[in-house]
Amino acid sequence: MYRVDALHRLEDRGVRVVNSPRAIERTVDKFWTSSLLEQCGLPTPDTIVCETAEEAFAAFRELGDVIVRVSDEEMAFRVFKTIEQIRGVYYLQRTVEHDGRDIRVFVVGGRVLAAVERRSEGWRTNLSRGGRGMALALPEAWSELAVRAAAAVGAEYAGVDLLPGRDGTVYVIEVNGIPGWEGLQRATEVDVAGALVEQLARGTA
Repeated sequence: MYRVDALHRLEDRGVRVVNSPRAIERTVDKFWTSSLLEQCGLPTPDTIVCETAEEAFAAFRELGDVIVRVSDEEMAFRVFKTIEQIRGVYYLQRTVEHDGRDIRVFVVGGRVLAAVERRSEGWRTNLSRGGRGMALALPEAWSELAVRAAAAVGAEYAGVDLLPGRDGTVYVIEVNGIPGWEGLQRATEVDVAGALVEQLARGTA
């Protein structure tokens, strides 16, 4: 919280901060992100947030298969009881059946700078967790989804994760307000840092 508080203080003093501390708060809080995406009519997986193991277990039974990743009742019981002991909050999201790939879209200043398709043998496709990435030319509709998702949380730049589901829907899984871009830059050879500097210069001109 100290770092975000410091950004708020800088912004209050007239210093331009990109992304704004409010946008970072929205994206760090996954429930807030999901709420904003849903409010803007963007497709996101069914999500239930609760505070007790009993409520979480009822939610698990309703959703059937959820991320953290829990797919049987015995494991759900153990995980939920552990979270209860540390006084955590349960954030359950229905698992989207997909073909082992998702799309990381880097949005800067209301436009798509680059996109990379990430593939993995498991359900985690993050490049930092062993996923494989390759540059991808996005369909216009997917680009629009990513731009709208970044706008929904008020982010000047964002890493937006899209997940093409087997049901034909492209879901917005996450909007990252402090995204790393090493893997994306390596796969696309796009000058991400240069684009961010240009965005910053436009805002201060």
